[in-house]
Amino acid sequence: MLVGNGSLVTEFVLAGLTDRSELQLPLFYVFLMIYIVTVVGNFGLVTLIGLNPHLHTPMYYFLFNLSFIDFCCSSVFSPKMLMNFVSEKNTISYVGCMTQLFFFLFFVISECYMLTSMAYDRYVAICNPLLYKVTMSPHVCFMLSSASYGMAFVGASAHTGCMLRLTFCNANVINHYLCDILPLLQLSCTSTYVNEVVILIVVGINITVPSFTILISYVFILVNIFNIKSTQGRSKAFSTCSSHIMAISLFFGSGAFMYLNHSESMEQGKVSSVFYTNVVPMLNPLIYSLRNKDVKIALKKVFEKQKY
Repeated sequence: MLVGNGSLVTEFVLAGLTDRSELQLPLFYVFLMIYIVTVVGNFGLVTLIGLNPHLHTPMYYFLFNLSFIDFCCSSVFSPKMLMNFVSEKNTISYVGCMTQLFFFLFFVISECYMLTSMAYDRYVAICNPLLYKVTMSPHVCFMLSSASYGMAFVGASAHTGCMLRLTFCNANVINHYLCDILPLLQLSCTSTYVNEVVILIVVGINITVPSFTILISYVFILVNIFNIKSTQGRSKAFSTCSSHIMAISLFFGSGAFMYLNHSESMEQGKVSSVFYTNVVPMLNPLIYSLRNKDVKIALKKVFEKQKY
């Protein structure tokens, strides 16, 4: 049976996280709880920021987008992953797999650039506080977020477009719990040279540009903070970007560990990717809500309204 791009494979089988039957049910409940916390945390933060006028500032505009991205990214693969724990054979259609690949890459790349926009926002807030409202105008914030989604669309389209040109002949078992680039390339019975070149270019851009921008932003931020004479002033400046530093460290750190550690086997890689794909989206809303005074005040007001 042929599909649109000449592939002989009409569906794939997702091998999942493990094939050990005694672990399937416990892992189902663990990842179900992770997904519930992720959905409630990120959707709750999106709702809170959207409904609270006091949080309609550039910083929370980007946080709104970050939570939306984490919510969507987790929802791209988590339901299918959970099904794999309780079903005998977890299949996904060829079209479904390519769709999942596109949206997974789209939201991952979006997060890279959204965190970069947040770093620029913190740079302006700390280094040019008097010009903050002018520099980070609603138009600038919209342009930065649009650029983030635009870069994500280009990157995801490039990867997915190159994947569509490949032919999958007989092997259709993806040794992963989602349709990702590297496990799919292993199944191709045609040359993957173009795909590898695209990976090198697109991943290189999407790592270099955000990393360089974030690094430069925080170099200027640290220089500015160390020039503040008052201890209280330095502490306040550090606290305004501490949550963002934690989010950046979690996202880029776990992503780098997963993709740059070539000594790992595919099985070890799957376990490593759990932190990058499941745990980070769950932790982000907790980091920003538990360490953020404005969010805690807004939450308190919501609970107080519920009482009356």
